[in-house]
Amino acid sequence: MVDHARNAAAFVSDIERTRWHDQALWFVRQKRDRAARSVPEWEKLRESAQKVKSHTLAHLGHYLERFEANARANGIDVRWAADGAALRRIVAEILKEHGAVRVVKSKSMLTEECGLNPHLQSLGIEVTDTDLGERIVQLAGDHPSHIVLPAIHMKKEDVAALFSKHLHTDPGNADAHYLTRAAREHLRQKFLEADAAITGVNFALAEEGGFVVCTNEGNADLGTALPNLHIACMGLEKVIPSAKQLGVFTRLLARSATGQAITTYTSHFMRPKPGGRLVVVIVDNGRSRLLKGRQAGALSCIRCGACMNTCPVYRRSGGHSYGTVVPGPIGSVLAGASDVEKFASLPFACSLCASCDNVCPVRIDLHARLCDEREEAIAVPDYAGKRAGLKMAAFLLRHPKLYEMLMGLARAVLPRLPRGLLYNRFNLWGREREMPIPAKKAFRELYRERRCRRR
Repeated sequence: MVDHARNAAAFVSDIERTRWHDQALWFVRQKRDRAARSVPEWEKLRESAQKVKSHTLAHLGHYLERFEANARANGIDVRWAADGAALRRIVAEILKEHGAVRVVKSKSMLTEECGLNPHLQSLGIEVTDTDLGERIVQLAGDHPSHIVLPAIHMKKEDVAALFSKHLHTDPGNADAHYLTRAAREHLRQKFLEADAAITGVNFALAEEGGFVVCTNEGNADLGTALPNLHIACMGLEKVIPSAKQLGVFTRLLARSATGQAITTYTSHFMRPKPGGRLVVVIVDNGRSRLLKGRQAGALSCIRCGACMNTCPVYRRSGGHSYGTVVPGPIGSVLAGASDVEKFASLPFACSLCASCDNVCPVRIDLHARLCDEREEAIAVPDYAGKRAGLKMAAFLLRHPKLYEMLMGLARAVLPRLPRGLLYNRFNLWGREREMPIPAKKAFRELYRERRCRRR
């Protein structure tokens, strides 16, 4: 089982990094708030997005078939992948058909989820992530800790040391402009040498048979412009009815993600370029099962990362503490729905403050979803002690006299116990906290005394 608390402890042990991580993400959250307030109809946009997503998920089969038929009519090759293994096989076969051995890839959390990079590399294919944040974590042999800001957990000094090792830059120069220029020169050569490009898909348009990719660096555009082969990997929940609804989502996406009015590049792919081949691989990988369950609403997510930027737990524990490709509140819901036993600790990492609900552009009730996850997670064998504690608490609360007697005993005994007996390895709550000094009298006693005085 993923131990979120243990993983978070490793991140929190670096106090300076934790403070910086928290402040950096809160800065992005504040930018999101200013961008949202600049749009008077913001709440109407959220409501529209929620309705469009709910409608599409309710008729998902219809819209996917419409997308496939219209995409094929546009000359796009459409493939279906039931799971991550199928995606890896299909992409590898297409690359082999074209003799492609060098691939440039723009940011795609779906390919992270399906383990595409390691598979292609095991076949001798060079895969270069071209999003700057993703290239940083790739060079570090790491994984993204945030779906929009993959290297947010790394300081610029870390990047300077990394680039010095791989790109031969000055190790003492951590200037962001200097490092970015070095990355641009390094990636430019990769773009020129590439045999194929792989991208994700932000929105697929069923009626038009095309799709949209949103980036801020233009890496998807340059990557797909040079080689003749473009493979787009798309989760089946990415489809929307038509371009008429697209504006709702593009207005919400960038403002929610980074506080921008719109992503710098919003690229529409409607057909292969002349002489080229465009393939869309539609991936299920557990989404159909999720659609049938009570967490189906989580498929409305448009991957803006706003819930992570606002989450007090995520900001202070880092994305890697979740042990999932998609971390934070939405990641906890998705992970729990896929494997409740493995990710049972994640719903309990949530503070249930509901801040994620308030910023979600498609109004997913994330904290309610996490409450549902808790109901299932508490049944896993590792939580036998927690279940016993809850049963004991329920028993006491059903017997007020016994509760009152035990609380009186606790107020008398606790102040006299040796500290080592109270704060030990079994008291997880007390690792970072001091218990309050017990009151001399319970509220019930004070209440009875005041009532007697008034009489």
